[in-house]
Amino acid sequence: MPIIVANIVIRPEKIVAYFEANARDLPWRRPGTTPWGVLLSEVMSHQTPVARVAPVWEEWVERWPTPRDFAAASPDDILRAWGSLGYPRRALRLRECAQVIVDAHAGEVPADVEALLALPGVGDYTARAVACFAFGANVAVVDTNVRRVYARAESGRFLAVPRKSEIADLAALLPERNGPVFSAGLMELGALVCTAANPKCGSCPLEADCAWVAAGRPEPSPEELRKKKVQKFVGTDRQVRGTIMKLLRESNTPVSCAKIDALWPDNVQLSRALFSLLDDNLAEQDDAGYFHLPR
Repeated sequence: MPIIVANIVIRPEKIVAYFEANARDLPWRRPGTTPWGVLLSEVMSHQTPVARVAPVWEEWVERWPTPRDFAAASPDDILRAWGSLGYPRRALRLRECAQVIVDAHAGEVPADVEALLALPGVGDYTARAVACFAFGANVAVVDTNVRRVYARAESGRFLAVPRKSEIADLAALLPERNGPVFSAGLMELGALVCTAANPKCGSCPLEADCAWVAAGRPEPSPEELRKKKVQKFVGTDRQVRGTIMKLLRESNTPVSCAKIDALWPDNVQLSRALFSLLDDNLAEQDDAGYFHLPR
C-alpha cells in the first residue's frame, strides 16, 4: 500500500526499483563487506566525495580489516593513511572508536543504535546508517541528501533544514520489507538526481508526486540561500592546517620550524594553525623543536 505523507503518495517500491537500477558500484556495498567496513565508509564519507573515499577505504580494509587491527595501529600511520580526506581528527576518533569496540564489544561492531551512539565519534546519522546498512535494521537514516528529497517531495521546499521531527517523519515512510534498500535508495536519489543544484527532475521516480515540482519548481528563499552557503576553503586556517599536515605526512623525519615557516606567507595565521594542530593532538613537537605526527 502507498504511504500517505502530507497529501503526497510516496511509493517505497519506486525508490527500491530506482536504487536497484541505478545504484553506484561503491566498494562498501559489495557482498562480504563487514560492519567495520561499513562504519569506516560512513565516517570517511562525511563531507567528503565518495570518489575520493573509495580508494582510501579499500586500502584501509585491506590493511586494518578489523577494529582490533586498527586499534593497534599507531596514530602517525593512521594519519598518513588518511591522507587528504579532510578533518583528520576523524581518523584519530576512529582509533578511539576501534579501541572501545575491542574493550567493550569483544572486537565486534555493535548492531544496536544506542550502543553505536556510545562509541567515540559516532553521531546519530552514522549510528543509524551502520545499524541499517551493516545489520539490516529497519531504522530511518537521514543525511543531507535524504533531508533534501523529503523536503522537496513533502513540502515543496528547494532546500531543507534539520528538524526535530525528521527521524519520526522518515521512519513513517519505511516499508515493512526492503527498509534498508529504501533508505539507500533515498540517499542515492538525493546524491544523483535530487541534487542541491540543478536537480534532474525528469529522471526522478517521484516527479509525478513531488510537491516542489507541482509548485512549479520555485527558486530557493533567501533563508534557504543563506543556509546553502558553503564555507570557503582558500585562505582559511583550515587550508593552512592541511598544508602543514601534508608536509608532516610526507616527511619521514621530524620537520624544522624553517620548513614550516616557508609554507605560508602570513606568519600569524601559520602560527595559529600550527598550534591548533598541537592542541588537537594531530602534531607534536620534540625537545629539539622539530615537529612530527603523533606517535
